[in-house]
Amino acid sequence: MNTTKRVIALGFFDGVHLGHGALLRAVTAAADRLGASACAFTFDRSPTAVITGQDIPLISSVEDRVWLMRRYYGIQEVIVASFDAMQRMDWQDFILQYLVRDLGVVHVVAGHDFHFGYMGKGNPERLKAKCAELGIGCDIIGRVEQDGITISSTYIRTLIAQGEMERANQFLGHPHTLTDRVAHGKKIGGSTLGFPTVNLTIPPQVIVPAFGVYATRVWFDGQCRCAVTNVGVRPTVEDNDGRVTVEGFILDFDGDLYGHQVRMEFFKHLRPERRFESMQALSDEIRHNAEQTRDYFCHLP
Repeated sequence: MNTTKRVIALGFFDGVHLGHGALLRAVTAAADRLGASACAFTFDRSPTAVITGQDIPLISSVEDRVWLMRRYYGIQEVIVASFDAMQRMDWQDFILQYLVRDLGVVHVVAGHDFHFGYMGKGNPERLKAKCAELGIGCDIIGRVEQDGITISSTYIRTLIAQGEMERANQFLGHPHTLTDRVAHGKKIGGSTLGFPTVNLTIPPQVIVPAFGVYATRVWFDGQCRCAVTNVGVRPTVEDNDGRVTVEGFILDFDGDLYGHQVRMEFFKHLRPERRFESMQALSDEIRHNAEQTRDYFCHLP
């Protein structure tokens, strides 16, 4: 029997949007009331993608999901479970053996559409009934709407794919986030354009925002800087290999961040990616985008 008292939110939490936030806030409130640890339970990969066989890109990597839940909702512990293992487990065993015996749960919070266990036979009604039988608290959170639209990862994913980043962020409740270690690029930023750059890679299962230039913020080594970030294949650059890259031109910074972990936050789509006639024309446009970015963050509430 686990001796740690846990209040646990159950779900996949892709993107950690405002709908998920309703669950996570309920968890922290219950944890404070019960003197327990505020936790979230999530899977290593998308249940919907596994069950349907569809290629469904994620809004955020597992690492970013964990960070977002800690950062914005005060979740103390995030439990990342193997979906394959959980998919084969009987729904009652999931509650009795996993949540109660292994994790020491004293209160659970789930969404109105949460299913679990073998063939998804576990549902909110069964979860609530079993918890009542065991003397465990249980909150089932209904759908959360904004602007008359149900907040969902599916809707937000569509917005990001279309480059509607400001609207996506309204439904996320925070900036769309990408974390990666800086890799070597073609070094055109500092040498040709006059801006130090960070070159990031989008993880294989994570969604690629619409190609184009964005006003972003980058966090590294305890610092935060504004950046002009291009997502795409850099059609103006010679010897382009066609790979999708995320290249951030950092404003008001001088240094080499190769090998450093950088967290990038996307705020506004400035323009589509396009091919310029020369590197000078590209440089001039990026300088214009830099002024747009400074102006955007200057007026950001």
